[in-house]
Amino acid sequence: MGRAQGGSRSRHRSRAAGAGMSSWLATLPCSRAEADMAALLDDPFPGAEPMPSLAAAETADGWELRLYHEEEPGADLLAAFAALAPSSAAAPSVSLLPDEDWVTLSQAGLEPVDIGRFHVHTGEAQGGQKPGQWPIRIDAGLAFGTGQHATTAGCIAMAAGLAKQGSKRNVLDVGTGSGLLAFAARKLFPKARLTAADLDPVAAKVAVENARLNGVPLGRGAGAISLLAAPGVEHPLIAGRAPYDLVFANILAGPLVALAPSVSAVVARGGHLILAGLLQPQAGKVIAAYHAQGLTLINRSPRREWPVLLFRKDAPANRRAALRGARRETAGRGWQIDSL
Repeated sequence: MGRAQGGSRSRHRSRAAGAGMSSWLATLPCSRAEADMAALLDDPFPGAEPMPSLAAAETADGWELRLYHEEEPGADLLAAFAALAPSSAAAPSVSLLPDEDWVTLSQAGLEPVDIGRFHVHTGEAQGGQKPGQWPIRIDAGLAFGTGQHATTAGCIAMAAGLAKQGSKRNVLDVGTGSGLLAFAARKLFPKARLTAADLDPVAAKVAVENARLNGVPLGRGAGAISLLAAPGVEHPLIAGRAPYDLVFANILAGPLVALAPSVSAVVARGGHLILAGLLQPQAGKVIAAYHAQGLTLINRSPRREWPVLLFRKDAPANRRAALRGARRETAGRGWQIDSL
């Protein structure tokens, strides 16, 4: 397997494999839009056991999807893999890899990314940090969020713009994945109290490990991050800390719409909400959902495929409404569905 040229995007939901274990690689040509969409899928192969690892990479010939598996992938898994790239006329190419750690291999194409003052890198590829930059090491492994994807970079850029306007004291990251947005927020707002949650307990554990790698303190005080496993805002600590003067939600369009009542309710009056993970054709429905909750769209990133939306709230926060909304959303599991 050649090293990816350019960058790669990955959403790994795999069981870590140790060195000395043979593994299989399936590759499939795809469009850039298909690569971006695959990077955001929460569970691309439901029920697959052992769980595969999915990555997307830019090669010298274009874009391709890569599936890593401990066993030779069967017909059903290959069919599900092929369905992720309907533009491809080719069947997936399957090969046996040598004895190596295939989770590490699946991140081999993740080059360092510079996002404003931030230098985001993995342990395998640290790159050249420029003077004055803030390094953040993210080993995504089993969680989403390495800084490669336009949505993550757009959220950080939007937050950096807010930091120039003033400080934030209470920040929430909904769907934190690897923890990258929460770590960047801590640098931008060093006196803030930060809360970060993901509905996937594995992702929450990955974020805790990434916090350790970056020397980020965990806890409830200013400058520390509380990392939780929770769907949306349904958690006593999240509700108890509301209202928040900055909330991130970088997930998918369907969950963003489903979570609109509860997420909007925990934003403080005068606070800001940054939404991402939606495609351009989905933006109208997402914007309408949050307008209906009394939020005003005040900025929108110029990215064509993956817009990042910045809202301001002019009405008071309502923790009781947030709890009611969260319980209703969780009961229907609407936050797990991307149906737009």
